[in-house]
Amino acid sequence: MRAARILCLCLLVAACGPTLTPAATLSPPDSPASVASAPRIAQPPVSPPAPPGTNLPAFACADVSGGKTGVAGAVTARLAEQIGYDRFVLQFDSPVPSYTVKRQATPTFPSGASGQTITLSGTSGVLVNVQTASGANTFTGPTDLPHGEFLVVKEARQTQDFEGHLSWGIGLGKPACMRVFTLTDPARLVVDFSTT
Repeated sequence: MRAARILCLCLLVAACGPTLTPAATLSPPDSPASVASAPRIAQPPVSPPAPPGTNLPAFACADVSGGKTGVAGAVTARLAEQIGYDRFVLQFDSPVPSYTVKRQATPTFPSGASGQTITLSGTSGVLVNVQTASGANTFTGPTDLPHGEFLVVKEARQTQDFEGHLSWGIGLGKPACMRVFTLTDPARLVVDFSTT
């Protein structure tokens, strides 16, 4: 009776335990040769973001126009000197409206609707004219930016803010090629003057 109990217990344990497979039917572990010959799935390359300022337009010795349809308030203006160019920036409270940037032989500009003129520092100039824009209730920056120390830009001054026409005259120490573009967040019209 005792032998029968032991046999039943062995059968019960065998029935509940794992099923054993003969060694011949087991797959060998992946060898280095089989891993090396397996097809590889390459991840797509990740392109690093373009550094700021690398996708700017080229300098050109030509007048420029652009912008979007709409109305904007001018907020401020500033000048900066960079390696290779002097920069004029006009900032707005919404997307930059239609604009023109025109070169001229002298730094003399019309002053508003009065018909009078003003002459800025320098020997040549550029007129920045923005349609459907005003700074009457939004502009907090200076309206005259003298800077005789820059290589090209000698002065920038607001020449008109009347009936939706905003103009800035820029006096240059010498004629220079320009690079004109807009930026967002905040909205800015940027005019770079080549110093080379």
